[in-house]
Amino acid sequence: MLSKRIQVLSPSLTLAITALARDLKAQGKDILSFSAGEPDFDTPQRVKDAAIEAIQKGCSKYTAVAGTPEVLKAVAGKLKRENNLDYKPSQIVVNVGAKHSLFNIFQAIIDEGDEVIIPSPYWVTYPEIVKYSGGTPVYIETDETTGFKITPAQLKAAITPKTRVLLFNTPSNPTGSVYSKAELEGLAEVLKGTNVLVVSDEMYEKILFDNLKFTSVASISEDMFNRTITVNGLSKSVAMPGWRFGYLACPIKEIVDAIVDLQGQSTSNINSITQKAAIPALEGLVDDDIESMRVAFERRRNMAYELLSSIKGLSVVKPDGAFYLYVNTKAVENDSMKFCSKLLEETGVAVVPGLGFGTEGYFRLSFATDDATIKDGIGRIKAFVENYK
Repeated sequence: MLSKRIQVLSPSLTLAITALARDLKAQGKDILSFSAGEPDFDTPQRVKDAAIEAIQKGCSKYTAVAGTPEVLKAVAGKLKRENNLDYKPSQIVVNVGAKHSLFNIFQAIIDEGDEVIIPSPYWVTYPEIVKYSGGTPVYIETDETTGFKITPAQLKAAITPKTRVLLFNTPSNPTGSVYSKAELEGLAEVLKGTNVLVVSDEMYEKILFDNLKFTSVASISEDMFNRTITVNGLSKSVAMPGWRFGYLACPIKEIVDAIVDLQGQSTSNINSITQKAAIPALEGLVDDDIESMRVAFERRRNMAYELLSSIKGLSVVKPDGAFYLYVNTKAVENDSMKFCSKLLEETGVAVVPGLGFGTEGYFRLSFATDDATIKDGIGRIKAFVENYK
């Protein structure tokens, strides 16, 4: 009854666990959820005001498929101002969140059997989109010894005549690792002379810690700019997950045109009100709100890291960005589903098993929640580990 392509898809483990935790809580159970990949802060008032004004002015009609001229200009301005990337509005498409951007990209550029290199651990959706598009995921394994980052030698070894794309993510979900400019330059050298495209997911670019500066992959060189499709959005940095605003920027006209055609036959334009609301965020008018959230995330990271590091049997690398801790449980339990299921059942703490991110013996904990919840939840984890059977 189902198509072969839909049968290759697995459900999102992060969404499934978040939904389970929500259902258990609704049943009156004492549940603390650290599974959701979304900020707990409210959307900045200036963004909400822009949406209200748009509604009152009747901005409720269809727009151009790729986005309104105003929002495309705002995206282009943001990329130039903040990332030193010179895209024309005609090289940009706004989408229903960055997940939609990625879906459209891989539908447009992947044929059956094309290989897509994915550093592991990876965001749960990456291999699913690749497989649905007919591609073959090729994983590069990383661990704590390299800060969960791939090396030029690993990348070179992974490239074959079938390699079509390197799917890249910095700052990383789930590990929080951030590639420096020098590290990106090393990877760029490997790609010179190849036909490999780069899809760079930069959703967490503004959630950086310890005074680190973000480097956009496409800004490394002219060669990298010409082979890179930059993906970003407002869900994480501007606390707009439910607004569903993502975007992609690409200098290759044929790819952009194909994506616009695909979107025109599927969703058409994204929500017209969301496009209006996104403009003040893209123009830098809520940067103070973004910074206050980033400061809070850094403080929470420090607290959660110290608490988890004190638990005998667990280890964790201090992340440089995003709002996750990727916790190693191998000294206690290598089966991440077993560990996380027992943790939820016995303590009411919901975290995401490392299996979903391509690595066993880990779990991902989101610290995008309040201090009291972090302290209570990690306290429960400590007691659970100390008595683990």
